[in-house]
Amino acid sequence: MARIAGKATEKTVSDMKRAAIRLIARHGFEGMNLRELADEIGVKAGSFYNHIESKESLLHTLLSDTMHELIAGLDAASAVATDPADALRRFVAFHIEFHAVRRDEVFIGNAELRSLSTPHRAQIVAMRDAYEKRLLAILRAGRAAGVFAPGDLRVAAYALIALLSGVCNWYRPGGRLGVRTLVRQYTRMAFGCVGADPARAAPAAGRGVGSRAGPGGGTNPRRRRPR
Repeated sequence: MARIAGKATEKTVSDMKRAAIRLIARHGFEGMNLRELADEIGVKAGSFYNHIESKESLLHTLLSDTMHELIAGLDAASAVATDPADALRRFVAFHIEFHAVRRDEVFIGNAELRSLSTPHRAQIVAMRDAYEKRLLAILRAGRAAGVFAPGDLRVAAYALIALLSGVCNWYRPGGRLGVRTLVRQYTRMAFGCVGADPARAAPAAGRGVGSRAGPGGGTNPRRRRPR
């Protein structure tokens, strides 16, 4: 691919990140090399070092960006929750929407966490823990209000995240089920997991709980490549 003359730094970095996500999801981190990445976006491989310290630092940036978007998106979706049940509905809707749209980023976050250096890996794990703590807070509030009976909170949070994140392994846009349908079914399942009245899974009339997921990460423990 020919070099694109006059590309702005911001555009180069943006193109580099998008191409890196595609290539890592396709070949794995070890299988992706910077020369192939350069060809993908039309720049010289050596110019990447004007923007990144190393290939590993690029991977860290990709995972960190996704986790920042995941946390910020959840905070925005949860900000208008009216009670613990509403907060859980909004958590489920956001998590499903994000993971259905950002399958490559989710896959990379799970499969390639091991490829990070110890300090970088610790940073990403800390961000995952912060996301999980938001769900724990929802479950704790619901238990205190008497609307959830989740048992051990941490086990319930692990189970919910694994359940919801699995959607990225099989969901395909344009398939038999749309995201809204998935959100409704997963919400019912999530409420069942925490011992809540199934009737609470449906939002009150006129109150939507859908959130728009940005164009990410995740905590799905499965590491096979989405097909």
